[in-house]
Amino acid sequence: TVCSKSFSRSSSLLQHQRVHTMKKPFRCVQCGKSFSRNSALSQHHEVHRGERTFQCMDCGDRFTRSSSLTLHQKTH
Repeated sequence: TVCSKSFSRSSSLLQHQRVHTMKKPFRCVQCGKSFSRNSALSQHHEVHRGERTFQCMDCGDRFTRSSSLTLHQKTH
């Protein structure tokens, strides 16, 4: 085994195994970026639509990426 994690559902195990294999089967048709989880691809699509779903609870500013929000929050 690669790690000692265990899962009750086979789908969870399959998803976790992608961490070790670096497989990213979910690809954005607009830019070609690949993701290991379909949910991450769905979230990525919001970047292309310009939706700012990540909101700063301190000032209300909104961002298209969670990483942008995280960087922004360091300014408070």
